[in-house]
Amino acid sequence: MREYDHKEWRVPYTDLTRRGFVGAVASTAVTSAPSRTNESFEYPLVRARGTHRELGRQHGEQAAERIKAHLDVICSGQKLSREQLRRRAVRFQPMFERHCPHLLDEIGGLAEGAGITLAEAMACSIRGEIASAREEGCTAYVIGRKGTAEGGIIAGQNSDMTNEVIPLGYVLHLQPKDKPEVLIWTFGGMIGYHGMNSAGVAHFANALGGGPKSRFAMPHYPLKRMMLECTSLEQVLELLRKIPVASNGNYVLCDGHGSIMDVEATTDGPEILRENGAGFLAHTNHFLCPRYARRENFEQSWQDSFPRLDKMNELIHSRYGSLTVADIQRYLKDHTGHPTSICRHNGESRTVASLIAEPARRRMHVAGGYPCQSRYVTYTM
Repeated sequence: MREYDHKEWRVPYTDLTRRGFVGAVASTAVTSAPSRTNESFEYPLVRARGTHRELGRQHGEQAAERIKAHLDVICSGQKLSREQLRRRAVRFQPMFERHCPHLLDEIGGLAEGAGITLAEAMACSIRGEIASAREEGCTAYVIGRKGTAEGGIIAGQNSDMTNEVIPLGYVLHLQPKDKPEVLIWTFGGMIGYHGMNSAGVAHFANALGGGPKSRFAMPHYPLKRMMLECTSLEQVLELLRKIPVASNGNYVLCDGHGSIMDVEATTDGPEILRENGAGFLAHTNHFLCPRYARRENFEQSWQDSFPRLDKMNELIHSRYGSLTVADIQRYLKDHTGHPTSICRHNGESRTVASLIAEPARRRMHVAGGYPCQSRYVTYTM
């Protein structure tokens, strides 16, 4: 695939209205799948309920082997001993105590249930800030009520990582006391990842190329969980403005009130992107906000991020107003630009889970591995 020329990024983000799309998109066909290279499978379901300590303990007991395997992956990838891993993780403990002591209690329960130390359990939810995680792709989207056939928000993503994540993964359903239920796809003891809550708040995420420098601050995974303790996007934004993040990352967001939004959460603070009349938002792995959407950051982004975004916007726009879950399933199987397509088969970063959330219906559809070769399984709250 040729390198994508940044000059070809034809439509500025602020012009992405439905009318603006008319001259910006070409064919709306979904490119068919390449030959089969993996087998369809289903991610297991882990359920827990009770206090945060009880949630962690039940989670740890059921996912113990995946949690221990995740720790092995982190140590191997960063060439760390377990003792070195524990020492690095403990440095984050004061930050957890300050911003989310209730989640630190849950992580303590996770350690008890999985038979590991507190520091090791923390490491699972620090992951990318301990071990320099490999680049991750991901194509995320959120479609407002007016864009769907049944009038409900649809949001989700293809989560693109390395093969080693697949045997670590599962769907986690949490029922905490006095807080919304949570349904997420996650792996290896991470207490926060892609998903939604029973109040209609959902978030899906992308890595970003370039932007402000990383720093010692809050990892994204506990923050993702705290976002799913919110009942509105206003509360989510308050969190993102208040809690400093260690690295840059993007979130597509929605809530039960019908609001949709995209936030490029940077180490210098959040940059908010609105749908500006388009009725939907899509995002891949490069900055779209005016402050950071420039060449030096584009040059540090996946080059296929630009055509993937164009293709996802094009596909959503093609049936805007009558979109169904079945449509989104087809779009997430698209192979335009294969192997670095929406359904990504690139060895460095391949699709390991395809996610479609219907928050109003309290359900999420998850395909394990390549969605072109797997069936979507529905998980409910």
